[in-house]
Amino acid sequence: MISKTLEAENLTVLDHHYHELKDEGQDVIKGLSNSPKTLSPKYLYDDRGSLLFEEICDLPEYYPTRTEAGILKQYADEIAEITGCCELIELGSGSSTKTQFLLDAYQKISDYCKYLPIDVSGSILKTSVLQLQEKYPEFQVHGLLGTYEQALVHLETNYLQSRLLFFLGSSLGNFNPQECDQFLSKVARTLHPGDYFLLGIDLQKPKHILEAAYNDAQGVTAAFNLNMLSHLNWRFQGDFDLKLFKHQAIYNEVDNQIEMYLYSQGSHWVNIKDLNLTVFFEAGESILTEISRKFDLTNMKESLQNKGLNPVKTWTDEKGWFGLILCQA
Repeated sequence: MISKTLEAENLTVLDHHYHELKDEGQDVIKGLSNSPKTLSPKYLYDDRGSLLFEEICDLPEYYPTRTEAGILKQYADEIAEITGCCELIELGSGSSTKTQFLLDAYQKISDYCKYLPIDVSGSILKTSVLQLQEKYPEFQVHGLLGTYEQALVHLETNYLQSRLLFFLGSSLGNFNPQECDQFLSKVARTLHPGDYFLLGIDLQKPKHILEAAYNDAQGVTAAFNLNMLSHLNWRFQGDFDLKLFKHQAIYNEVDNQIEMYLYSQGSHWVNIKDLNLTVFFEAGESILTEISRKFDLTNMKESLQNKGLNPVKTWTDEKGWFGLILCQA
């Protein structure tokens, strides 16, 4: 692993070599060669994609962000009282807006705190770090730029003090069951006995509420999904024509998950130069770009317990739409 520190922005860029550089984009080749076609949701989050997601969080149909924020606002002081002063680490921090409820709570119990936001978008991370340094001058705020996998490897070998690692926004729902199991195992390895893990999960609810949240009337989610193709175009020299694809999200009631698709609007070829890949799309053919699983609170607590992440307390909103689970290693 290689770490490069950008002192001016107080960011550390995480880089790793689990695969040789020549393997960059192999997941794109594999996914677009499959039937049905798929793409990794990580390609949703270039800088523009991250900004579009911030817009999604403010949409009237998109309940998860404001619902989770409401829970944090109500119970952040209780969370801080349970864990005591510790190093605060956030996976997928984005703009860190909701996190400020937690930072305010920890500010009440300690004169000094350390917060490590982790994200794949350099522009979002830099902006949030600078804003938080100004708002919380007594905090040590240091951003880590990289993926969840890179961050967990880095954290496993750079342990300074007791931790609260948190993963909000129900981002866990983007993992299939196998990936979810692997992720929780990595989290457990990153924490020492007595450390805490705070997990936010979107809970199961009626289909019409879920589908409206991912097919908003303003079309922001559609733009977010289509931006994945723009990301592939600039990253791998592709020639996707965004006008030839249409966004749609459906709720799979068997697997309890939202499935986000891009549908080809006509038969055409796409060439991705840097990957030496040419792909044919039939009219109506789909690319699965993201899943968002909706969880049962009891089942998730059992899964965490099985990983040695013992649930200490859970909180939900009045409607039971969203849950927070605080665990201790």
